[in-house]
Amino acid sequence: MIKGSIQEEDITIVNVYALNIGAPQYIRQTLTDLKGEIHSNTIIIVDFNTPLTPMDRSSKQKVNKETQILINTLEQLNLIDPLRTFHPTADEYTFFSSAHGTFSRIDHIS
Repeated sequence: MIKGSIQEEDITIVNVYALNIGAPQYIRQTLTDLKGEIHSNTIIIVDFNTPLTPMDRSSKQKVNKETQILINTLEQLNLIDPLRTFHPTADEYTFFSSAHGTFSRIDHIS
């Protein structure tokens, strides 16, 4: 976490990385722990290592239960995904699995 100011406005930048296994729970707990530090000028950069919506996967798989719990936590913290806000139907991917031949978007900025 980095705190500072730009043009006399306080700003906080948080970067979170999670391993593939247990990523949704780890990120949910980390964001919940940081709840008191999150304000309107907070930028959170997260490598979720899991797509959050079916649109974030080329295979259009359903979102699993633990990912849905993470999504609910993001909503409770009033975090938004700028890409989905401004480009709700854009197919933008950040990861390619050669083993499965699928694309997914697992990196997000809120």
